[in-house]
Amino acid sequence: MSLTGEDIKKLGFGLMRLPQTDNVIDVEQVKVMVDKFMDAGFTYFDTAWAYAGSEDAIRQALVERYPREKFQLATKNAAWIDCSSREEAAAQFETSLKQTGAGYFDFYLLHNLGEGRTKYFDEYDMWSWIQEKKEEGLIKHAGFSFHSTPDELEAILTAHPEMEFVQLQINYADWENPAVQSRACYEVAQKHGKPVVIMEPVKGGMLATPPGPVEEILKAADPNASNASWAIRFAADLKGVITVLSGMSNVEQMEDNLSFMKTFSGLTNRERETIKKAQDALNKIPLIPCTTCNYCAKVCPQNIGISGAFTALNYLTLYKDKAAALHQENWLVDGHGKERADKCIGCGKCEEVCPQHISIREELEKVQNDLY
Repeated sequence: MSLTGEDIKKLGFGLMRLPQTDNVIDVEQVKVMVDKFMDAGFTYFDTAWAYAGSEDAIRQALVERYPREKFQLATKNAAWIDCSSREEAAAQFETSLKQTGAGYFDFYLLHNLGEGRTKYFDEYDMWSWIQEKKEEGLIKHAGFSFHSTPDELEAILTAHPEMEFVQLQINYADWENPAVQSRACYEVAQKHGKPVVIMEPVKGGMLATPPGPVEEILKAADPNASNASWAIRFAADLKGVITVLSGMSNVEQMEDNLSFMKTFSGLTNRERETIKKAQDALNKIPLIPCTTCNYCAKVCPQNIGISGAFTALNYLTLYKDKAAALHQENWLVDGHGKERADKCIGCGKCEEVCPQHISIREELEKVQNDLY
């Protein structure tokens, strides 16, 4: 299988946000979505041990209904969740095999490397473990998903050249975003010759309803194209891409994605220019100019997650979605063992070391007023 050839068409079905009825995955609707996806010639499905109910749902909707050789199934190992040994981490793999009933995985990923999570894969030597599973024929292709800095990605790929691919968050909004650095991470993968699976091309749905100035540009260029189509096609147009995952949550989203990806062969120069205009419009929206260098965090006596709080407030400014902004804060602040903005005592030590000369105390007050 050529990972970036024509074996896999450039749209993947991300299974993290499956439709639900009364907080339970609607397997019957998933079956309809799977059928439409397969009928259109697409074959890549992406789940994870950590996606509650997803592996079981795809067993019922896909594995039990289609010949195994007709699709590619990817799942992931999160050794940093409730594991204290290699055996406990490896047990996730056995659980995934049982829940999916797949027999083997075409793509298996060490899940969400970066920051403090990478150490668990190192300590439990999951790198050699995943190669053992390849030798046993239970994994066809070994890779990892990643949420961190280009420097850390460089270090991991240098240490582990045996990994075949990397899954990265890439979308046109985050391409130059200092908090995500999509472009720089993509270029590191390219430098190491690693094909990329793209996640979050629509930024968790945010780019389906982009800021007004951005939407005006997209609609002027093509009134009939959905906002999401621009985001997914931007990602699919990049070189060295295995597939672009779209976390579709209903039949309508599936039908929209299939409508423009079924015959996709690349963006035109005019379409690339339109997306560049959209990026420029995004960049003109006044945001906190935080580059997440975290010098402020090193001197904060209250251990406040300053850069995470600023990322959350920038989310609110861009997308007017308070729930999404609070989700960002929960992950980037609470999830990283930091304190929230309301713990600020106004000492000003952070402002003394900020290279961007941000009025940090003033911005933290805005976080409290606008988010809480």
